[in-house]
Amino acid sequence: MSAADTTTPAKVPPPRQAPPPAAPGTPRRPSAKGAAGTPWLLLAPCLLVLAGVMGYPLVRLVTLSFQKFGQSQLWGFQPAESAGFGNFTKVLSDGEFWQVVLRTIVFAAGSVIFTMVLGMLIALLLQRVSGWVRTLINIALVASWGMPVIVATTVFKWLFDSDYGVLNAVLSKLPGVDLIGHNWFASGPQGLAVIMLLVVWGAVPFVVITLSAGLTQVPKELEEAARLDGAGAWGVFRYVTLPILKPVVVMLTTLSVIWDMGVFPQVFVMRNGHPEAEFQLLTTYSYDRAFVVNDYGQGSAIALITVVLLLGVVAVYMRQMLKIGEVE
Repeated sequence: MSAADTTTPAKVPPPRQAPPPAAPGTPRRPSAKGAAGTPWLLLAPCLLVLAGVMGYPLVRLVTLSFQKFGQSQLWGFQPAESAGFGNFTKVLSDGEFWQVVLRTIVFAAGSVIFTMVLGMLIALLLQRVSGWVRTLINIALVASWGMPVIVATTVFKWLFDSDYGVLNAVLSKLPGVDLIGHNWFASGPQGLAVIMLLVVWGAVPFVVITLSAGLTQVPKELEEAARLDGAGAWGVFRYVTLPILKPVVVMLTTLSVIWDMGVFPQVFVMRNGHPEAEFQLLTTYSYDRAFVVNDYGQGSAIALITVVLLLGVVAVYMRQMLKIGEVE
């Protein structure tokens, strides 16, 4: 018997039959082109609402920034005049404006750093406490997060009041400390530090809740493997936890920068509607130029410059997210 006789012949697959024709009443499956357009069709109502709510104010802001528009134009006594780039030239050549820009950047950077560090520490702490303690902390976080900004600002005004403030009374009980009657808003740095504390207090709950959700996605096996390799708590966090949380951290940092660059009610209410020069941020400075000085063109130019700065932050955020997507 030869080898050819003992070899098992290969099985030839049966020919593929064509699918039966669809019945006349059977609905056809959507094409790839139609499936690609379905998300845009579903998003169309939301996009139309956003265009109506935000589109007109943005167009009006750009238009006013290139016009000479004051109280006379507002009441219709005089027509609006084209100013070209005059408003931007006046703003960018003003030394006070650059002081406000620097103050806003420092304020936003400090708020973001303290928010992210404190939020990360609390989120890591929640992973190591018992269930009922975690529940109580989450309830407190949600309650503070849901508190209206005006109410929170009023509470902080009372806490730091020079005559009846609780903080001055508590700190004065420490040995060698006498803060009775101390005015925290007598100088810009101290007052802005108080406002920064208020901003951080309101922003930490969202960061903690988001980071806590992200920490649940960190594989415990990777952490155990890092500990077996000799890594300490900081090593596990730096080389295992933080790389996995990087997309969430980038998102939260970018959102915090945008929110903290746009802080307005905290400063406005804390200073009783009239922020002094050393308390001015870009938002309050734009409001002051538009509604106090009644130069709406210059106020719009300041607001538009602020929008451009924030678009730069968004561009950096999108670039980082694209890099993360390429790595993954």
